[in-house]
Amino acid sequence: MQPLVSFVIPVKNDMLRLQRCLASITRNDYPRELIEIIVVDNESTDGTAAAARANGAVVLGSDAATVAELRNRGARAALGSIIAFVDSDHQISRNWITSAVAVLSDATVAATGAPYLPAPECNWVQEQYDGLRSRPDKREDTAWLGSGNLAVKRSVFERIGGFNTSLVACEDVDFCNRITGAGFRIVADPELRSIHFGDPRTLKALFFGELWRGRDNLRVTFAGPRTLRHLRSALIPLAELLLLIASVVFLLSGLAMLSAACLAAAFAPAGIRAALIRKRQLRRGVLASAQAFAVAVVFDLARAFAILARGSHRARRVA
Repeated sequence: MQPLVSFVIPVKNDMLRLQRCLASITRNDYPRELIEIIVVDNESTDGTAAAARANGAVVLGSDAATVAELRNRGARAALGSIIAFVDSDHQISRNWITSAVAVLSDATVAATGAPYLPAPECNWVQEQYDGLRSRPDKREDTAWLGSGNLAVKRSVFERIGGFNTSLVACEDVDFCNRITGAGFRIVADPELRSIHFGDPRTLKALFFGELWRGRDNLRVTFAGPRTLRHLRSALIPLAELLLLIASVVFLLSGLAMLSAACLAAAFAPAGIRAALIRKRQLRRGVLASAQAFAVAVVFDLARAFAILARGSHRARRVA
């Protein structure tokens, strides 16, 4: 017997993209009566709630301070044995639900999803930004999946207590850490295709987006598994920040060579990241390499400065 699948979509003032998201859900090759759609509206003023209702969704109002609270609010109201978390700026494939149900039929698997796909007509920033994602070509176990394209068994969601509502960002990393910590598997399946129309279009948008995403990075990383693989996402930005500070101190002290050495060391991880981006992209050449390095540098700078600055979702959306 096929299970009821409940979609939970947090949203604020995103009517047009939400309509596209809802249409992609209802177009799925899965019985419509077994699809529940819950839109958790965070005090929108642009007609988002009315558009959601017109597309067959149940709308819950909320003034929650974090997206984790919005998702938990929707999950509490959901009736399905599978809860699918999809963001309003996503468009999922027609076989998304059947693929998710198939993966979650394994008793050892608690959650499934896949890395986001870029918009079809992306610009160079979005193209190179997509190279930051490691996308599997077949089903495989993974440590983390983004909460904008994630399906989880309701029983596991309730067992681990849902999302941590005290986190402004990185709530999906914390969520996945607690799933694997409870002894369950997370499986990435490339069949769960989801186009993300919210990738940054400019380097400025990239900077403010990662400044916001990285604000809880240290807290979540050091609370999770303390292995080098898990800790590097926090240790690298921390090392880069210290090297940048040292570079400025040495420069002000008249030690130009030491300053340059610290600066080169600070940007070394960005060089490695750019090389990984180029490896995952089809386009070659000097220009593409320069673009990849620019995206990698901005990404790393934002994650480093996020240790000191409190990035905001508002600034991210404005950028």
